[in-house]
Amino acid sequence: MPLKFELCPGRMIGGGQPCFIIAEIGQNHQGDLDIAKKMIRMAKEAGADCAKFQKSELEHKFNKRALERPYTSAHSWGKTYGEHKRHLEFSHEQFRELQQYAKDVGIFFTASGMDEMAVEFLHELEVPFFKVGSGDTNNFPYLEKTAKKGRPMVVSSGMQSMETMRRVYQTIKQHNANFCILQCTSAYPLEPEDVNLRVISEYQKEFPDIPIGYSGHETGICITAGAVALGAKVVERHVTLDKTLKGSDHSASLDFTELAELVRSIRTVERALGTGVKQMLPCEVPCHDKLGKSVVAKVDIPKDTVLTLEMLTVKVAEPKGVAPEDIFQLVGKKVSAGVGEDESITEEIVEQYGKKSKC
Repeated sequence: MPLKFELCPGRMIGGGQPCFIIAEIGQNHQGDLDIAKKMIRMAKEAGADCAKFQKSELEHKFNKRALERPYTSAHSWGKTYGEHKRHLEFSHEQFRELQQYAKDVGIFFTASGMDEMAVEFLHELEVPFFKVGSGDTNNFPYLEKTAKKGRPMVVSSGMQSMETMRRVYQTIKQHNANFCILQCTSAYPLEPEDVNLRVISEYQKEFPDIPIGYSGHETGICITAGAVALGAKVVERHVTLDKTLKGSDHSASLDFTELAELVRSIRTVERALGTGVKQMLPCEVPCHDKLGKSVVAKVDIPKDTVLTLEMLTVKVAEPKGVAPEDIFQLVGKKVSAGVGEDESITEEIVEQYGKKSKC
């Protein structure tokens, strides 16, 4: 059974717990605090468990040349990449306001710390867990410092190899037992043939003592629901108010209707997963009573006859008799009463038939 731990106050993940659904707002708020609040409420109303943002201290995430390079994309909010990123970056005070708004709405709030200083701020903010984006998953000094903070961690694995993910697991595990790894492919939007959901199963084998999840960038909801069917205990999807807004993430994001349908689909898949115990269920009894077959006499069988297989066949019969899977147990046993041709072979007339009916 995969490890269970408390990801957020009062909310366990792993094992038989419900999948934890993260609505990744990221920077789809366009740098507008009111839009960000609308997205938090959208996530709550759609049924997500957590609204997540991204936080960077830009001079710690990028070097000067990266910030100064011209940025002429149609998605740009400035002449340089630095101007673009500064437009989208909320201040510390704005993050505190968003955190309070999420609390008022009633949804968990966190962010990906995109550099070590951002993690320091989020730790000061007392977010329930740290999200590690794929770009920092192989940043081992960052991972070690983040793990030592003692907060639960959710780690995406886009652009990484299994060998690297083994190192990631070992690095975090030394300092923090409460973390999970998400299968992720870093492409926007993500084509189905590049999703590689089978990695979830490989992670479950490689890391059997932590929950495994999925971070998706595909369009639509069916692949993410499929990840839950494979055992994902945390899922993350980008969300947007409008897919036509400026920004490269919007086209691969879910709008309110899709997010709400994803939540419903995940909860339906969870109900369908069941216990793993194969047995006749109460809901199947009417079908069994109508269509379930029994052992019947192929010929007249006098009292005290020792049964042979040639005397028996299987049909839908009234009354119900011995179950078909037990027909071979009847061979060599004596009947205590005569049975007419085409009549049911019932348990009570078969001597030394000790098995009770499953009906």
